[in-house]
Amino acid sequence: MALSLSLVLIAASVVVIGAVAGDDSNGDTGPSAASDPTETPTVRPAPAEPPPPAPVDTFDRAAHSLDDPMSIWVVVNKLRPLTPQDFEPPDLVDVPVEHTNEPLLRQEASDAVVSMFQAAFDEAGLELASNSAYRSYSAQENVYDGDDLTTARPGFSEHQTGLTIDIGPLSGECSLDPCLAELPEGIWLRDNAWRFGFILRYPADKTPVTGYSFEPWHFRYVGVPLATEMHETGVVTLEEFFGLPAAPDYG
Repeated sequence: MALSLSLVLIAASVVVIGAVAGDDSNGDTGPSAASDPTETPTVRPAPAEPPPPAPVDTFDRAAHSLDDPMSIWVVVNKLRPLTPQDFEPPDLVDVPVEHTNEPLLRQEASDAVVSMFQAAFDEAGLELASNSAYRSYSAQENVYDGDDLTTARPGFSEHQTGLTIDIGPLSGECSLDPCLAELPEGIWLRDNAWRFGFILRYPADKTPVTGYSFEPWHFRYVGVPLATEMHETGVVTLEEFFGLPAAPDYG
């Protein structure tokens, strides 16, 4: 009798335990709750995109002197005269191109001019001519007319470096005149001179920086690496590129 009662009690316990294990206080079993089609899934934000790497300026701005008159990067303006002021480059040569006044330039700049004039003819059928190139201190004394917006004082002229040339059409149309900017010759020079190491030194909207009015004929040789870097970065004056003070007036 005792054994039978024990078996009955054990069986009852199993039933109670099974009922408790299967019970859910919310009335749902695990599998059915997980598959409930009305449940809204948790939206997780997409991982943030990493910021793009900052551009690294690899151009060596100290490759050449800005003060040495023999440097192709020498910066000459109303605050930066040549030193000495009567400087004359020792490597001046004749520039074998069409001209109105016989041009002299430093050898490197002369070679670049020849290549540029030839490219203008080969690529666009344009015939260019030199209107002025190297001018000595004494020649600049004769050129300077007292108008500081249009001519440089002796000792402050880029022409004295032997790296600057004034260019116009062989026809003479708009030579040394702002209207050159509207001619095919002026447009081609504006868009292509950098390929040969030249920059348009006195742009139309940079008089407060350079101190001179627009001269679409005035091109300064700085070498292909610097001219290319200025073209690609969109910085159009030497003062701004090298972080130098603007030079609207003589100091």
